[in-house]
Amino acid sequence: MAKTFKYLILGGGVAAGYAAWEFARQGLEPGELAIISKEAVAPYERTALSKFYLDPELPNRLPTLYVFPRREILLPEWYSEKGIELILSTEIVKADLAAKSLTSAGGETFSYQILLIATGSTVIRLSDLGVQGADAKNIFYFREIDDADKLYEAIKAKKNGKAVVVGGGYISMELSARLRCNNLDVTMVYPEPWCMSRLFTSDIAAFNEGYYAKKGVNIMKRTVVVGFTANSDGEVKEVKLKDGRVLEADIVVVGDGLRPQTALFKGQVEEEKGGIKTDGFFKTSVPNVYAVGDVATFPVKLYNELRRVEYYEHACLSARKAVEAIIAAEEGKTVEEYDYLPLFYSHAFEQPWCFIGDNVGDTVLFGDSSPESSFPKFGSYWIKDGKVVGAFLQGRIDEERDAMEYVARVRPSVQNVDELAREGFSFARKIENFGLE
Repeated sequence: MAKTFKYLILGGGVAAGYAAWEFARQGLEPGELAIISKEAVAPYERTALSKFYLDPELPNRLPTLYVFPRREILLPEWYSEKGIELILSTEIVKADLAAKSLTSAGGETFSYQILLIATGSTVIRLSDLGVQGADAKNIFYFREIDDADKLYEAIKAKKNGKAVVVGGGYISMELSARLRCNNLDVTMVYPEPWCMSRLFTSDIAAFNEGYYAKKGVNIMKRTVVVGFTANSDGEVKEVKLKDGRVLEADIVVVGDGLRPQTALFKGQVEEEKGGIKTDGFFKTSVPNVYAVGDVATFPVKLYNELRRVEYYEHACLSARKAVEAIIAAEEGKTVEEYDYLPLFYSHAFEQPWCFIGDNVGDTVLFGDSSPESSFPKFGSYWIKDGKVVGAFLQGRIDEERDAMEYVARVRPSVQNVDELAREGFSFARKIENFGLE
């Protein structure tokens, strides 16, 4: 017989944890909610894996990595206490949205009244792209806690060895820093002209590449990996690049390339921009089905357009908003639509950075952006149609962050770009203090 629940969350990542917490906060009755996850552990802070899990001195492990909304760590016992069923190590292979049922690889059937899709993203494997030798041992992908465990063990086994990180994006930058902190000889390889090319300007990238080089990370740009060779034990030995160079490697980490996990719902829900299309409450085109986090393509009110966002904060906020909307609809009430301000944060070596808003238009760089500085601290504004639409900060910038968020949301007018560059952080403080727009 099928297990039946009023609410069912499919996916066990951070969005699932925050959705469960919001359900409980809204007055959930025991037995109404279940979470189905193919992972073997309760929802955890996935973003912490690339930041803290590989720390050689203070590696973070469960239970401290379980999701912690408002600093309340949601241990497995918390779900039991709230009457929420955790159905772990269970892969769903079929979704019938018309029949409101899900079927697992083991043949179990789960029925629901309301479904919350929180399946997140999965890595794109080089073997799927036909890269020669990509099935060698010690080639790692990094998405789940099991991946982090395997990489951590490899780092210990290949002490002081050589590591190649494939990709120049968000996760690759964080992992390269962590591998270097573990005393490995690290080389980053990516095809773009500079790191984090979808977000960074060439000036911001120049600082980060220079800073990484100062820390001992080798960077090879404008080339791609085309193959691998293995030793007699089947472990990766060499990385072949398109430009003909060959790199020695004891460990390879593929840090870029994700795709939203929407395959179960193809042909059943409306899709757009690679994700499941939703409204401002994360309702899909199918009644009683919601989608949040990485898989949702949703309206961003601030920019009046649909976007799909792969980031931790959005996963948390969208999950909570969807649950808020679900409960409000049941009670005949209304809630405000999701009003998202894009925000991305990273912390590698001693250099945290934060981006807020939209990275479109012209840019102005300000502050000390020399990689050789003892305490570099700088930022950038993005200007479109005479208004500041985005802001970037790097260094010890906690005291400026609120002001920069305010500027990114209200989008104040700029009369003189040169003066804006001279004012730098003080421009944001002035706008915030006087409530200017």
